[in-house]
Amino acid sequence: MDLKAKFDQFETLNQEAESGGGEKRVLKQHEAGKNTARERIAILLDPGTFNEIDKMVTHKGTDFGIDKLKYPGDGLVSGYGKINGRLVYVFAQDFTVFGGTLSRTNADKILKLQDLAIKMGAPVIGLNDSGGARIQEGVESLAGYADIFHNNVISSGVIPQISAILGPCAGGAVYSPALTDFIFMVEKTSHMFVTGPEVIRTVTHEDVTKEELGGAITHASKSGVAHFTGIDEEQTLMMVRELFSFIPSNNMEEPPFKVSTDPENRPDPSLNHIVPVDPNKPYDIKDIIHKIIDDEHFLEVQPHYAANIVIGFARMGGKPIGIVANQPAYLAGVLDINSSTKAARFVRFCDAFNIPLVTLVDVPGFLPGTAQEFGGIIKHGAKLLYAFAEATVPKITLITRKAYGGAYDVMSSKHIGADVNFAYPTAEIAVMGPEGAINILYRGKLTDEEKFEAVEDYREKFANPYRAAALGYIDEIILPQDTRYKIIQALNMTHNKRKSNLPRKHGNIPL
Repeated sequence: MDLKAKFDQFETLNQEAESGGGEKRVLKQHEAGKNTARERIAILLDPGTFNEIDKMVTHKGTDFGIDKLKYPGDGLVSGYGKINGRLVYVFAQDFTVFGGTLSRTNADKILKLQDLAIKMGAPVIGLNDSGGARIQEGVESLAGYADIFHNNVISSGVIPQISAILGPCAGGAVYSPALTDFIFMVEKTSHMFVTGPEVIRTVTHEDVTKEELGGAITHASKSGVAHFTGIDEEQTLMMVRELFSFIPSNNMEEPPFKVSTDPENRPDPSLNHIVPVDPNKPYDIKDIIHKIIDDEHFLEVQPHYAANIVIGFARMGGKPIGIVANQPAYLAGVLDINSSTKAARFVRFCDAFNIPLVTLVDVPGFLPGTAQEFGGIIKHGAKLLYAFAEATVPKITLITRKAYGGAYDVMSSKHIGADVNFAYPTAEIAVMGPEGAINILYRGKLTDEEKFEAVEDYREKFANPYRAAALGYIDEIILPQDTRYKIIQALNMTHNKRKSNLPRKHGNIPL
């Protein structure tokens, strides 16, 4: 074979690999409102940076006539490239080849990628669009899944792992995304569930559509499985790129600094009027967040789930931070099961990847009721307490208004390791609200007039931050207009913080 023939053969095989399952199937994919695996990678990565690995690999299956059907790459495109000039590893399941089902070969390709990512200290992004395990391969496919899960766990907290669900993801396939740090879903075209509608109909006789059971809206608002949702694939993949601008490539790096023209010492007098004088009046905590961060750029995580707590990424003075904030505009900002677990996982991600935590506190306590107690609010609330206490990154806390009872302790208080604790003059730090406290202290022994006086007396003693400041539990009481500069100064002061917990294999977080 001469040189030209060799090059021609290379071109032919290359085109074969890049054409996936052929024109008809690609057309079908497009008609379903979905891009192909290669198109997705092109949208996600910086142009011209993708390098493919294992392009010519084929499956080794022999049963049910599958050995007569082979495609180069075997329905999985994998390799490395760049996002904003930074190295990332990416794999994309190709639904046009065997419905994107996972073969032993596919699994080996993903494992190779994961191993490289751990060695090089770079993130892994999985673009999921698959019919699940390849039935023709039986246990080999299942073994492949388990190997991937194992690598997901070993990599956890070492390199960021991101999953984008861009089509079906069912059965055992859901557990790899579930083990990763963030899950992105596309409205209407992506679905996740352990058992599908047909199985549910047979076993429990419940009638549910694919969209109701495992669509993006369901997982973003009801289950909390999805962290971000997009209206189409392009927007969703752009959100992945945006997330990467806030997080480091591995646990040994600092998060990426971005020069900001927003002055660090910018006062904002409008902040003085956001927290109402009436302690029972709601306000939107995001009005404070947007005014104190760089350029009002806030990437909120899980915005539609457990809205009584707000979590997300921002920058202050150019440095990425994680924000955890009670939301008085929803359920008065109480802590409950869902908000505790939502915030706890976010705190642990930030701690694993050296992202400082800024906590804004306005919490009247934990949500009362049998549903919460029977659901285990004790252990779920303890997750957030555990996460904040365990975190060794810089922790800055600001109490804007209420900090009552055990919820005061849980929300990154001085006592569980916060480095700098601020409070507004409107802060109230107490065991409980004035009316409830007087009812317990005097148990109906007071006339209405005496009760009114006792409530006012309690309010005067505790509905302010000065008792806590006198004890050193609050480091500084600040005017709302100075919030941005005060927090940035605290972040700068704690930048070189060095703290490690006692040596141990790992703690036993209350799951």
